[in-house]
Amino acid sequence: MCAINGFNFAAPDIIRQMNARTNHRGPDQTNVLVEEGISLGHNRLSIIDLSVAAGMPMESHDGRYVIVYNGELYNYLALRDELAAGYPFRTASDTEVILAAYARWGVGALERFNGMFAFAVWDRQKKELTVARDQAGIKPLYYYWQDGRFIFSSEIKAILEHPAVPRRLSAPALNHYLRALYVPGPLTMFSGINKLLPGQTARLKAGELTIEPYCVPSPAPALTGSSGQMAELVARTIDEAVRRQLVSDRPVGVYLSGGIDSSVVLDAMSRERSRIDTFSVGYDLLPGENADKFNQDFIQAGRTARHYGTRHHEVLVSPKDVIELFEKTVWHMDEPISKPNAIAMMKLAHFVKPTATVVLGGDGGDELFGGYDRYRLSRYADIYQRLVPGFVRRPLRRSALLRQLDTPAGIDRYALFMFQKEAAVERVLKPPYFNGGGTHDFFGQRFLPPGRAQSFGDSFMRADRQSWLVDDSLALTDKMTMSGGVEARVPFLDRAVVELADRIPLKRKVHLGEGKAILKAAYRHRLPPELFGGVKRGWYAPGAKWLRRQEIYELASGLLAPEYNRETADLFAWGRLRHDLAAHRQKQGYHATMLYAVMTFQAWARAYRINI
Repeated sequence: MCAINGFNFAAPDIIRQMNARTNHRGPDQTNVLVEEGISLGHNRLSIIDLSVAAGMPMESHDGRYVIVYNGELYNYLALRDELAAGYPFRTASDTEVILAAYARWGVGALERFNGMFAFAVWDRQKKELTVARDQAGIKPLYYYWQDGRFIFSSEIKAILEHPAVPRRLSAPALNHYLRALYVPGPLTMFSGINKLLPGQTARLKAGELTIEPYCVPSPAPALTGSSGQMAELVARTIDEAVRRQLVSDRPVGVYLSGGIDSSVVLDAMSRERSRIDTFSVGYDLLPGENADKFNQDFIQAGRTARHYGTRHHEVLVSPKDVIELFEKTVWHMDEPISKPNAIAMMKLAHFVKPTATVVLGGDGGDELFGGYDRYRLSRYADIYQRLVPGFVRRPLRRSALLRQLDTPAGIDRYALFMFQKEAAVERVLKPPYFNGGGTHDFFGQRFLPPGRAQSFGDSFMRADRQSWLVDDSLALTDKMTMSGGVEARVPFLDRAVVELADRIPLKRKVHLGEGKAILKAAYRHRLPPELFGGVKRGWYAPGAKWLRRQEIYELASGLLAPEYNRETADLFAWGRLRHDLAAHRQKQGYHATMLYAVMTFQAWARAYRINI
């Protein structure tokens, strides 16, 4: 795991500044290459082949290609064997395998890769720059393209080191953020800076930038066979993915949340390693703050760790941590992602670092195998609308529950589960910045276009994988772990697991009574029995409780005031926000979601000196 930086002109001072800004991502080694038409920078977190020779920028053996790369290639040993006859390898690194594969197959090499990556290759002969991002969107890549300048990085803060890049707010992104609580790609909260989407390449040659997908998978035939056969195949495929992702020359541990997904990863790892370090984070709460509720998974993680005999490490997050780390956490995000548990993720990464440089986690399991309650509720809606005639349903819409069940499949139903209500945003975001309907249109066109052959259930899960998983969950995992110089790996998003999950029929994943049915069947005889049968809790921070604490109420009051940042003073209805904060503290309504969203935005806008 590393930071990559670069642009299409020679400027040694700026590329070094970009490296300095992203040094937390790769504290082990830093280097730059500057020559006519190109500047490349790299900060290395050494994971595979710890020698200096494996550092970057790395040149191909003939000097034609130069690469900077962030990520891990899990099938690099098999590819190395295939390439060895025609390429004189000088290191044992996966970086050199990517370089050799590109030299042989060009962009076609990307279809052969199983891993998480963002990289840039400079072809000295053609004077062509190619940047690429993995298909699952595990590793981030941002770029700025204006007036002939192409600037890219693993983090936005490095792109801002160039004085020509404006620090200007994107109004559409702000609207999407307040509805979805994250910024969907290709947008960022910065006007003019974009995300390269998962599975895309950007190729720059002779002043022309071409962005396109490098792989458009054809729909795979649905898997057939009994549930038992499918479950066996799921377990075998996940076990193999975990085995691949254990390859490392640095210590590897497991993030253990207490849920099924991370426990599956631990179980698979326990079949390969006898000595395992597991890590969990909980919350330091007062009596009356529902500590049992918010720490249920934390407590279960301890039980699971004891079941497997791991060396288990625990850390607690306190209100003092919230006060001390809130603004620092938001700075590391690059753009606002409204999640109170971000502070816990950041503290956990720094806690892990002395023991493990690599951690495996359970991200992606819910989106692939149908774990969220919203997938089951959507199936209930399909059944309700199919069985109950429209003329019967219409008068029943007076009931809030039945009105939700009557929401048609498509963007309206997606918004029901995934967005804050438009009226809630309009209430706090002043005109002319508020754009009603824009988020529906954006998500509908980008993730749920009409005419898809898939069922809405499959489309719903795929939309989550392409949007929420990438730009919220994975983005936050990357930024928080890398803030502490720790590499996070996600075996559920191994290419073989994703391809298998895409072939499993929805009815095998999402039952009316439970989600992740096929995954649970695959591991029911292997995991501790108490992991099954309970209500899915999810991992939530006690953000609403925190806002009722005096010290965090004061933090919020400072953030939710025009004086905090004069540049954003005209954006929000501050009186309403202060009213909501006071009402929330007095338990006269629940307002924590929007309050945290604006608090996070405010901290971000001041940290990045945003111009409105």
